[in-house]
Amino acid sequence: MSKKSNIIDHLIPNPDLYGLAFTLDSFNKMPFRPFGNTGLMVSNIGLGTWKYGYPETGDGSRVDEKTAFKIFDKAIEEGVTFWDTANRYNASSGNSERVIGKWLAANPDQRRNVELATKMYGQMDGLTPNYCRLSRVNILESTYASLDRLQTDRIEIMQFHWFDEDTPIEESLLAAEDLISQDLIRYIGVSNFNSEQLQQYAKYSKKFRRSQIQSVQNQFDILYGEEPERKGTLEYCARNGLSYIPFSPLRGGLLSERYLDRSALKAGDRLVDENRLDKELTKDILKKLHLLVDLAHEWGLTLTQLTLAYMLQLPGMGPIIAASSTTAQLEENAKAGKIKLEPEHINAIEKII
Repeated sequence: MSKKSNIIDHLIPNPDLYGLAFTLDSFNKMPFRPFGNTGLMVSNIGLGTWKYGYPETGDGSRVDEKTAFKIFDKAIEEGVTFWDTANRYNASSGNSERVIGKWLAANPDQRRNVELATKMYGQMDGLTPNYCRLSRVNILESTYASLDRLQTDRIEIMQFHWFDEDTPIEESLLAAEDLISQDLIRYIGVSNFNSEQLQQYAKYSKKFRRSQIQSVQNQFDILYGEEPERKGTLEYCARNGLSYIPFSPLRGGLLSERYLDRSALKAGDRLVDENRLDKELTKDILKKLHLLVDLAHEWGLTLTQLTLAYMLQLPGMGPIIAASSTTAQLEENAKAGKIKLEPEHINAIEKII
């Protein structure tokens, strides 16, 4: 496992840090919000790193190391400090974690500024059945492997990537408790869970206080909402103080302005490459997109910024992990985290969606 990654020498005075405010609620002008029922604060806009890796190796990623490093630098500049990854991202290669780890190793003074979240569950690093699911063995070994790839000594948020029908919940939470007691992970979240599954975990909240679930990462966007099999999860999070972390908030770029002219689309556009265009860019959806764009431009925003700003005001919403494949996209996303919509703006959006 990696050694301590905090290089600050606390024995040496640092005049740059003299005279700090007593408390802060933002960083580089990015507002922060509470993470679940904890004291941890996370940036309004986060960074999704699903497609970061080494495309030259055939891992299926779209953002190479050089580009990712520029995006990470820009993320710190913009106050986008909640970074989300998973051990299996990009063909179960671990390469998304490796890219982040290389940047953290090159920028150790920034490690404390980043709220790092990863995930485990699916088959990873080996070929027997014990390299998947939420057994004690796999939770521990997957965490050790992620720590190595991320080149860090701790992970702020370890997320169970899927609900495990086979492993007793008590076994999974006890393993998480042990990792938290060793300060290898600090909080637990889940992904791809519905409200009934969350309720099953909640039954153990008094027994395993340190490993209580604090976040749920599910698919969500303003056009399609929650996945049918997980409807009601956002409301559950709002009622119970959990952070709902939406993945694919821009629907693979659909909620940007690049898909407004269908005739201009070509290979290289994500929905084209993933054969999703005909299914998702329907006449009804295209009409809504044009109406939303008109509102956004009227208010001096882009469609992306309108979308993310609207989501941020929904009850239960945690950090929004919009993907960025360029520094320009990262900057556009970050601006949305600093926008406060007025009630009349919200009403106008809801009439369309």
